[in-house]
Amino acid sequence: MQEFAPPLTFSTLVTRLRAAGCVFAEDEAELLLSTAAGPAGLAAMLERRVAGLPLEHVLGWAEFCGLRIEVGPGVFVPRRRTEFLVRQAAALAPERAVVVDLCCGTGALGRALAEWLGEVELHAADVEPAAVRWARRNVGGRGTVYEGDLFAPLPRSLRGRVDVLLANVPYVPTEDVELLPAEARIHEPRVALDGGGDGLDVMRRVVAEATGWLAPGGSLLVETSERQAARAEETVGSSGLTARVAVSDELYATVVIGTRPR
Repeated sequence: MQEFAPPLTFSTLVTRLRAAGCVFAEDEAELLLSTAAGPAGLAAMLERRVAGLPLEHVLGWAEFCGLRIEVGPGVFVPRRRTEFLVRQAAALAPERAVVVDLCCGTGALGRALAEWLGEVELHAADVEPAAVRWARRNVGGRGTVYEGDLFAPLPRSLRGRVDVLLANVPYVPTEDVELLPAEARIHEPRVALDGGGDGLDVMRRVVAEATGWLAPGGSLLVETSERQAARAEETVGSSGLTARVAVSDELYATVVIGTRPR
């Protein structure tokens, strides 16, 4: 007679997750239970999580600014701290803003800002084909997603018209990438993590072109780390933008904002 394994209980899930090193085992167990399609699906999801896959890849979504953003293999998972960048952008955006989301990954930033602002003209771009596929699913009819390196795939008609330029660029120094948690280091694309020698190489490339794309009064917003903030602010300011740093102690987030003078 064939024997069937008993359904996984909440306590069993917590025990297995905790043994695998999941710090927030109770929270993860609740998410697995609420997302799984039946006992077999729950068991499969648990095994994937215990094997080290990012929780968001196991669930198929990440919560960001109150939205469920679809994620999966080959794409950077949006971090909660980056919600601070979106809040800063929302405070700066005019009505019917023209928004560009560079290094868009899943498209989470642009989609969230569009939801908050309502009527926007949204354009997003990423160099990773997998990221572009996920972004197109998340952005949907709210905007257009392009595949290519930074500004290269964007329509030339956007030059001088962008009110809000979101650039969640990679900013981990190359030598520090191997120190990242395995979930990021193994399961997310290196191009979304590695910011070059001091972590600011991609940011410098964005800053070098940003002024030509921003509308008068438009702003560039870039996430960085606390230790990189002063150098990043100096770089943004040297491009002719009025630079400042915004910090959220709650989210451990640092954002450099550069505004084109009117």
